[in-house]
Amino acid sequence: MGMVIVGSLLPAASPVMVAIGRLGINDKVQHFCAYLTLSALPAIGIEDRHKAIWAAVSMFLLGVLLEGGQHFSPGRSVELGDVIANGLGVACGLLLALPVRSRVALS
Repeated sequence: MGMVIVGSLLPAASPVMVAIGRLGINDKVQHFCAYLTLSALPAIGIEDRHKAIWAAVSMFLLGVLLEGGQHFSPGRSVELGDVIANGLGVACGLLLALPVRSRVALS
């Protein structure tokens, strides 16, 4: 989660963001994968099913807030496409994690 927060709020010209840009991976794919992971982990790891789902869904709210925070970061901009990619990532993370959850013995 820390990496997503820092990566979302770093200025565009920072060495980290420049290096990520050189990877050649579409930023929407990066958003999707990050939020898929952020939602799947609590969905699998939290024992109470309702709490797990709420924790996973809260990652979408985190994404919306971080996207809004980019307005204050030099060289960054708020993009609806990023919010959509985050939401799709969260939804897919839940869809993938919930069946796995039933197979994983939580202890």
